[in-house]
Amino acid sequence: MTLVSLAARALSSLAVVGASLWLVPALWFRLPGPEGLRTTVAALAAVLGLVCVIVLWWPQASAIRWRLMGSYLMLLVASLAWWASITPRADRDWAPEVAHLVEGQVVTPARDEASPASARTEAATQGEVLHLEQVRNFVWHSAEDYTPRWESRDYPLEELTSVDLLTSHWMGPQIAHTLVSFGFADGRYLAFSVEIRKERTEQFSTLGGMFKQYELAVIAADERDIIRVRSNVRGEQVHLYRVQMPREMIRELLLAYVDEAETLRTQPRFYNTATSNCTTLVYAMMTRLTDGLPLDYRLLLSGYLPEYVADQDALSDAAPFAELKASSLINPAAIAADEHPDGDFSRLIRAGIPGADRPSY
Repeated sequence: MTLVSLAARALSSLAVVGASLWLVPALWFRLPGPEGLRTTVAALAAVLGLVCVIVLWWPQASAIRWRLMGSYLMLLVASLAWWASITPRADRDWAPEVAHLVEGQVVTPARDEASPASARTEAATQGEVLHLEQVRNFVWHSAEDYTPRWESRDYPLEELTSVDLLTSHWMGPQIAHTLVSFGFADGRYLAFSVEIRKERTEQFSTLGGMFKQYELAVIAADERDIIRVRSNVRGEQVHLYRVQMPREMIRELLLAYVDEAETLRTQPRFYNTATSNCTTLVYAMMTRLTDGLPLDYRLLLSGYLPEYVADQDALSDAAPFAELKASSLINPAAIAADEHPDGDFSRLIRAGIPGADRPSY
């Protein structure tokens, strides 16, 4: 066997293995039909790929080597065409907790046309109100038992005072769900979460999330819903950090969430566990608002995201990061505040969080 032939077989083997690592789970997760059919087709594709690799190195198989490789190539081309035909949708039978995406618009007050233009502009800016529809405020009795509530709310943008980063650890210290919560002068908080938009009968799969299993959803919710369900109901470890950010940037980030939800309503996209998730989408929004945010492994290992934010000098300067981290766990306070109404719940979970008693700007 010549060096050229050896290299060709090695590259062909790597190509088949790489293609199979995508093809087999893609067929299993997304091929229409019952689980038995999907399992059978995925297994046959895996066997064909394995046989192709074997015959590449088996001298006595030269007669069938290229016919098998040709068959595998045709299967791969057909699968790629099928894969391209799978497009995201906005009209599925969604699970109740992601049945609606938040809808919002900025409403400006009526202007006195007799006043100077500069005065009218200042008054409009100061009086802007963010009107939201489909704000989630579920009452969770257990992980499967809840009272659904979708509400309309108004938030004066001039009363924005803070932004907080929350990480909810559901798979050890490395992996966490990311939430961002905006605080207002009247003590209300509005939390945003980028989530999988699963169908009514679906369950989350980390691997399935890499194979067009779910669409994306942007949910706006009351903290007593979206934080309490994680800390008190599911038992996830939830950490809260006060973020430092210019007031105008807080406003732009809030509106970016609303704009993202509006876009997803008309142009649905697939969730991807690695590239389009609760953390990377926030990173993408922030890069549109500010320059110089570096790519970092902690954007994938989202449990370490607060350390990344601290490295950008964007966490509260009330204490060093080690102290911020040590004080960030809110589960004991959330459990103690379990029966308290919405505003009290948000206030009580921030007790003892460094910097949470003052604005972000």
